[in-house]
Amino acid sequence: MDDDHKQQPESLLPYERWIEQALRHVVAQAIEHVSQHGLPGGHHFYLTFRTDQPGVDIPQRVRAQYPQEMTIVLQHQFWDLAFNRESETIQVGLSFGGVPARLTIPLDAVVEFADPHIRYGLRFQSAEAPAAAVEPAPEPEAPAEPAAETEPSEPGQVVSLDAFRRRSPQ
Repeated sequence: MDDDHKQQPESLLPYERWIEQALRHVVAQAIEHVSQHGLPGGHHFYLTFRTDQPGVDIPQRVRAQYPQEMTIVLQHQFWDLAFNRESETIQVGLSFGGVPARLTIPLDAVVEFADPHIRYGLRFQSAEAPAAAVEPAPEPEAPAEPAAETEPSEPGQVVSLDAFRRRSPQ
């Protein structure tokens, strides 16, 4: 086999997993910022998470309605938003059908994060699946908490991590 057709060796280092973990911390930083300073301008978050992951604490009736995955909107009606660095969990107060509840969501349970105001989003593999490329998330279709006056947005552009990987010379 000549040099022109050599394949790049398989990495023995888990770069994709490290990238995904780093990008999950972008979500954590956004949550921390908003918990300290509030949501600026028209920013708001859609947070989609696996309800069946260990450590997710939501009301039982909500879990029955969303047994695997749920999207919440952090825009107008939420309180006590926080990110706990020690447990790596997001805490937030929301109302479901007029009944207040406190949710605890491990960072690893988050599968999508979007800020539709600027058409920014991240999509993650759930903790039970192997890590893959992270790509901007489209606006979720049916949020669990209704969002007030969200603007229509175009789907985000999908960015493949392959563009940043070293390639063998052609």
